[in-house]
Amino acid sequence: METAPKSLRLQIALFGRTNVGKSSFLNLIAGQDIAITSPVAGTTTDVVEKAMELLPLGPVVFLDTAGIDDRTELGRQRIRKTELIFHRADIVVILCEAGQWGEPEAQIMSRAADKKLPVIAVINKSDLAAPSPDFLARLRAAGVRSVIGANSIDMAGRESCLAAFKQALIDNCPEDFIVSPPLVGDLVRPGGMAVMIVPIDLQAPKGRLILPQVQTIRDALDNDASMLVVKEREYAHVLEQLKTPPDLAICDSQVVMKMVADTPKNINCTTFSILFSRLKGDMPLMARGTAAIDALQHGDKVLIAEACTHHAAADDIGRVKIPRWLRQYVGGELEVNVYAGRDYPDNLKEYKLVVHCGGCMFNRREILSRIQAAAQAGVPVTNYGMCISYVQGVLERVLSPFPAALDAFRRERARLKTLKVKP
Repeated sequence: METAPKSLRLQIALFGRTNVGKSSFLNLIAGQDIAITSPVAGTTTDVVEKAMELLPLGPVVFLDTAGIDDRTELGRQRIRKTELIFHRADIVVILCEAGQWGEPEAQIMSRAADKKLPVIAVINKSDLAAPSPDFLARLRAAGVRSVIGANSIDMAGRESCLAAFKQALIDNCPEDFIVSPPLVGDLVRPGGMAVMIVPIDLQAPKGRLILPQVQTIRDALDNDASMLVVKEREYAHVLEQLKTPPDLAICDSQVVMKMVADTPKNINCTTFSILFSRLKGDMPLMARGTAAIDALQHGDKVLIAEACTHHAAADDIGRVKIPRWLRQYVGGELEVNVYAGRDYPDNLKEYKLVVHCGGCMFNRREILSRIQAAAQAGVPVTNYGMCISYVQGVLERVLSPFPAALDAFRRERARLKTLKVKP
C-alpha cells in the first residue's frame, strides 16, 4: 500500500505551555504511546512527528512541540525549534487549561495570524475544571475558531474527544485537503468495464439520469474505462452476452437484492449510494453504524437525512420505503423523522440511528460535518445503500469491494453481539 509522504499530509501542530498535556493529547488521539509524557515540565525537546491516517480526512502528520513558555537556556533552543513549525503547519492547535490564557497563548495566536492559520483550542484537563462562559468568549474574541474539551489521560473518553476533534479539523481544514476519494476509478481497471443497473420507474426523472449515475459514468470515462447501462430486467441477459466479465456491477439500492442474485461471485458489485458513502463521507464509520440497526427497538427514534429537496413520490425511498423496511426488520413501530435539504436537527442525541442519503447535492465537507456531529452525539450513522442492503440481507456482498468498511462492519456487529444487544 502506498503511504502518503509527509509533504502531502495535513500538518497539525500542537502548541501550548510546558506540562499542559500536548504529548498526552497526541497519545490520546493516536490511541498509543507516541510521545514521552511526565509531570516534569519540558519533557518534550525536539519536535515529535507522528504520521497517521485520521479518517475521514485521510493522511495527516501531528507535530508535538516543546512548551512555548520555557525560559531556561535549553528552553530557548527548544522554542526556536517550535517557532519553525509555524512555517509548515496547516492547522494550529493550542492546548490550555480552563482560565489559562495569557502571553504564551497570545504569542501563538499572533504567529498563527501572521501565517493566516486556523486555530483550534483544546481545553485540557477539563475533568478538573470546566471553562466559564467568559473564558470561552475570551477565546473567541482572540480569534480561536473552534474550542473542544479534553481529558488527555482518559482513554475511556477517547471516542467522544476524537469525534469532537475531528469535527473541529473538518470545520477548519484548508479546502485543498477536503479531497474526495475515487468514485469508481480504483474499482475498474483502465480498459475495463462496469455495468450500471438503472431502474426506470416512477421515481426516475423523465428523459434523463440522476446525478449519481451521471457522475459515475463520467468517472469511469475519466479513468479510461467503459460503462454499460442496463435496466434491472435486462441485467442477467446482458451478462450472459459478455465475453469478458465486467470489473464491477453497480445498482440503485432499491434493486440490490435482484442484482446480487443475478451477479456471479467472481464479479464485484455494490450500489450507487454505497459508492457515495466513500466519495462524500466516512465509509468505515457508516459501515459500523449499520450494525446498530440490530439494536433498534420498538418506539426508537430514527432520523432520515436527505440532502436534496425533491418532490416526494408516492413510494419515496427516504420517506416511505426505508422506514417501512426498518419497521419490518425491527418487528415494531419506529418514530421516523425526515429532514430534507440543509435542515438538520440540533437534538441528535434523541435518535438511535441516523440514515443519511448519498449526499450527491452536498460537498464533502458538509456531509463529513453532519456525520461527525452525530458521532459526537454518540449516535450511529448509516447510509441509504448500506441500510437497505443490510435489512435485505446482502450488505456483506455489496461491501466486499471495500475491505476496510467490511471489516469495520463485522467488528462492530461482533462487538454488539458480545453486549447481547440482540440475539
